Amino acid sequence: MTRLTVLGSCGAWPEPGRACTGFLLSHNGFNFVIDLGYGTASRLLTHTAARDVDAVVITHEHPDHMADLSALGRAWHYTVQAPPTPTDPGEGARHGQTASRPLLLPLFCTTGTLRRLEATEPHPHPTTIFDVRDLSSGPQLHPAQEDSATQGPSTAPERSTAPEHGATREPGAAQGLSAARQRGAALELGATPEHGAAQGLGSGWDVGPFQLTAVLLPHHVPNHGVRLSAPGLSVVYSGDCGPSRLLVELARGADLLICEATLQGEPPADEPRQLMTAAEAGRAAAEAKVGTLLLTHFWPGTDRAVSVAEARAEFPGDVLAADEGLTLAL
Repeated sequence: MTRLTVLGSCGAWPEPGRACTGFLLSHNGFNFVIDLGYGTASRLLTHTAARDVDAVVITHEHPDHMADLSALGRAWHYTVQAPPTPTDPGEGARHGQTASRPLLLPLFCTTGTLRRLEATEPHPHPTTIFDVRDLSSGPQLHPAQEDSATQGPSTAPERSTAPEHGATREPGAAQGLSAARQRGAALELGATPEHGAAQGLGSGWDVGPFQLTAVLLPHHVPNHGVRLSAPGLSVVYSGDCGPSRLLVELARGADLLICEATLQGEPPADEPRQLMTAAEAGRAAAEAKVGTLLLTHFWPGTDRAVSVAEARAEFPGDVLAADEGLTLAL
């Protein structure tokens, strides 16, 4: 059985009673968390315990997509990695850890996300909680590639590897170096370029039952659209991005496209474009021939019915607005 649960749907900051962007994709008992913005951690934990989260992907470093990753890290550290209590000495062993080999939670993210996580709480260091994989080690969006077939000019941000604001990194803190760290998890995370991605976009990772593919898409900071594929199932999530041909190719034939729709009405004239209108999300879904379009990342105060109507004018399939607690059977 496969379910997608909406943990949060707002962009920038959460409206009262809502949360920022976050999703839980559950497939055959495997729980994959996709973004964890403001207010999503408590909603996540109403659906699954921290110890039952199997992997996390964070598309980019903006806090409305990753702020509550710190909360999940704390819950993991104190409930999963904490030494077994004398009353239940086998608890840690049952979850694949020993005193010298704590279980790490697989995390796919950008280097900027990791730096922000380090700044939030450097001790325990994030790489002692998470097994970090750098999304930038997947296929990249290059200006020439985007200009050759795009909905608009290339807006791919340059990826910086320099620390921000004097942040320091402990060994293995970024660039996927945690792959060399010992892991207690039974989960194998192997790079699998031979499997490839949608429409030849490049290599990905095997993560439990899923193949994860990540593609750099245009935004204010490095943002990766992601595709999670399993036999008979494909879910694509844009993160935050401007119109991009690479998003269309990533989403090609997907069962579900979760697409940011921050804006309404006519697209802004200024370039480069870093966010999408609901109509542009609909056009991307139509060109990619996806099954269902789920709009998300609504600016606080937005009339979501207007966004859905604008997307439906461009896409003949099912169009839904993300809503906290909404669960889709896939």
